[in-house]
Amino acid sequence: MGKENRPKFTLPITKWEQALNIVTIIVFISTIVYLIYHWRLLPDQVPAHYNAAGVVDRWGSKGEMLILPIIGIVMWIGMTILERYPHAFNYMVPITMENASTQYKNARYMINVLKNGILLSFSFLTWEGIKIALNHQTGLGIWFPLIFLSFIFAAMIYFIIRSFRLRKKEKQ
Repeated sequence: MGKENRPKFTLPITKWEQALNIVTIIVFISTIVYLIYHWRLLPDQVPAHYNAAGVVDRWGSKGEMLILPIIGIVMWIGMTILERYPHAFNYMVPITMENASTQYKNARYMINVLKNGILLSFSFLTWEGIKIALNHQTGLGIWFPLIFLSFIFAAMIYFIIRSFRLRKKEKQ
């Protein structure tokens, strides 16, 4: 069944998706409040980029502290809209009338986990950038890039494998 022939229907948001969205928005709003509270205390130069080891390798104006929250919320909103159109996604298994609902939910869960994980990571980076700018710490450390990339790839691999397992289950 081609993309144009896939069933289109509205899947209600699950409690899991709703809970993850709420937790993420609370953390994001807390980060914005933290940034606003510390804004007047920030020096003229703040961390603007980190190398792979989590060490600051470029400093910029404190206005650059707004970049990650802005990009993060734009991505979050965009991915929230994208979640509404699972029939338009690419799938590694054929979509049929029988498996559409299950495969759509799985794909939507993946988008939900990724969008929230990315916004949480951007919130963490903003929070840490403030602490670095205020000399409360020196860098992110090597663990942040490893954890972030591991999370992204692990989530994608998990949901792809789950998609195949759901298909196999459907055939039984």
